[in-house]
Amino acid sequence: MPTVIAVLNQKGGSGKTTTATNLATHLHAGGESTLLVDLDPQGSATDWADEREGDDLCPVVRMGKSLARDLPRVASGYKWVVIDGAPQVAELAAAAIKAADTVIIPVQPSPYDIWACADLTELIKARQEVTDGQPKAAFMVSRAIQNTRLSGEVGTALDSYELHTLKRGTTQRVDYADTAKYGGTVLDLPDEHKARHEFKMLAREIKEFAHE
Repeated sequence: MPTVIAVLNQKGGSGKTTTATNLATHLHAGGESTLLVDLDPQGSATDWADEREGDDLCPVVRMGKSLARDLPRVASGYKWVVIDGAPQVAELAAAAIKAADTVIIPVQPSPYDIWACADLTELIKARQEVTDGQPKAAFMVSRAIQNTRLSGEVGTALDSYELHTLKRGTTQRVDYADTAKYGGTVLDLPDEHKARHEFKMLAREIKEFAHE
């Protein structure tokens, strides 16, 4: 069975699809068979996939509320599954949590985004109570603005939810949007590029967390 990572946040604009597409591409490019599941009714990951060109691409499939039931069949043979979750749809979030081994919650460093995590963390904890702590879950600081006080304080603010917070995250860079326009990711950028290095370090930490 594959390791299933769900990237979830019920608030739009959190960097959820950016994280999911870059993570799936990173895993696939590393030679590990990876499936990206688009659970968002808006189909952002599917639109991103439609812009891609090339042969060796991470496959993308759209799924819905029957995800937990159908995923074992659809994902057979893959090592990793990355789910791009749906904002504001509790039923789809619950389906992703049920199917996942690991949940990653991108959250921007703003009070509104931190407060908006409350419902999602309750869904995760309710699932953990009946499944011996599964799925494991962690916050990921997304689209942080460097050298600002709020970006530095977000980890402390998230502590109240009593979930792990990853050390790595993403910063506000135009490169994420620029590469997505043509179905790419920051991994298409040169090795010395800061955005590429930033996400490689984040992906490495997510893999380690998923396999702990």
